[in-house]
Amino acid sequence: MHRRRAHLGDVDVDECEPSSNGELLSASKHKIPSNQAKQKTFTKFEEDSVRLIGQHLRGLGLNKSADLLMQESGCRLEHQSAIKFRESILSGEWDRAESFLKEVRPFLDTSEELLKKVKFLILEQKFLEFVECGKSVDALRCLRSEITPLRCNKEKIHRLCGLLMCSNNEELYRKAKWNGKGQQSRQRLMEKIQEFLPSSIMLPPRRLYTLLCQAQELQRNKCLYHNSQLDPNPSSFSLLTNHTCARRQFPCETKHILTEHCDEVLFLRFSHDGTKLATASKDNTVIIWEVTEDDVKKLRVLDGHELGAYYISWSPDDQHLIVCGPEDCNEFCVWNIETGVLRCRATQATEDSLTVCSWNPDGKRLYAGGLRGQFFQCDLDGDVLEQWEGVRVYGLHCLKDGKTVLAADSHNRIRTYNFEDLSDNNLIQEDHPIMSFSVSDDGRHILINVASQGLHLWDAKDRVLIRKYQGITHGFYVIYSCFGGLNQDFIASGSE
Repeated sequence: MHRRRAHLGDVDVDECEPSSNGELLSASKHKIPSNQAKQKTFTKFEEDSVRLIGQHLRGLGLNKSADLLMQESGCRLEHQSAIKFRESILSGEWDRAESFLKEVRPFLDTSEELLKKVKFLILEQKFLEFVECGKSVDALRCLRSEITPLRCNKEKIHRLCGLLMCSNNEELYRKAKWNGKGQQSRQRLMEKIQEFLPSSIMLPPRRLYTLLCQAQELQRNKCLYHNSQLDPNPSSFSLLTNHTCARRQFPCETKHILTEHCDEVLFLRFSHDGTKLATASKDNTVIIWEVTEDDVKKLRVLDGHELGAYYISWSPDDQHLIVCGPEDCNEFCVWNIETGVLRCRATQATEDSLTVCSWNPDGKRLYAGGLRGQFFQCDLDGDVLEQWEGVRVYGLHCLKDGKTVLAADSHNRIRTYNFEDLSDNNLIQEDHPIMSFSVSDDGRHILINVASQGLHLWDAKDRVLIRKYQGITHGFYVIYSCFGGLNQDFIASGSE
């Protein structure tokens, strides 16, 4: 047998050569000392990644794997005192929790006031559990001797005093907005406390899960054709590939061509449940279509609009439809869609102009207005309940609060009108005439068709112009636009 010296890193190792018959005669007597093995030095990013993986493994119940990961990497998942602090909170050992809070105090970059807030949260849970268990004396002692001396939330201390008078636990849960003693409320307490603790000693709960959700949300926002239900569960997405929706998944092909009208179609709108479509035409009719996944069928025809049907609005329950005419039309019609019967034909004066309309969310009141200064609130029979004088209306929309109506007027404005206290205020001011506007389902955004300027998207809450959309050609006709897509992430608009 022949020996030779081999070099393995910085360590010399005796290596055996096989004998002539090919058998290995002996093994090396020398092993690499473990204390001489070089341990990788992690960057801050790498160390954080290891800690997050370790936390996630523990969350999956793979505690041994997490321990081995921490041992091999040399990283520390959390500070030992922080671990004991969490354990004492979740087990309801409040005195022990305060003791460990003192141990982690040197690591906290917080003021004494913030530390008092943490103590208050702990003692509040302690107090509530005493009250729930019927230990009124202990609860009162906790309130007087421990909570009150903190002097950090006087209003809440007074509220806690009132909880001592609760006659049963159900009343306690309701008044305290608390779900009772147990892991759920204690875990919620721990999450509140962690807002004050640095991540260097205690990781935020489910941090890797949170980051994955944020990454998937970013991918959804960047997906050009995303038009599916927003699912907060990350399991609905693959982590192995980037999310993308194909163009073929987006509705971009003509499915049906409806040819029943014999003149221009001036306006159309789907019902709120999407099962019906109403089309208004210059041929004096409104056609109601039944819409299914595979077909569109004519359901009924609403006729008798002598000057033509120019604008329509579905009631919130899709049982009724308002139909308005052109500028010279002094009336509006309310139809019962289920029966096809005209509910009312409302008019106030022969010189009126009623061209736009909107429903109150209660389905019992409606609003109509026009270009000659009429602006009414009516009931289903067309009787006027309230009115504004001298407002030339180009568009209407009633908000979900049931009392505020948005109206575009001849001064290039959208104003809010309150029919309860009869107050009005400016909301949006444009530089050019407003042809029409639509409001998102949540009432936050307003999409305005501005004459010769394209589309303007406004934030109604902050009253700021978010974006302008160019490319729309405007000539003689009034152009309408709307929000579209399952999550209202898209905009659709007509153009000449």
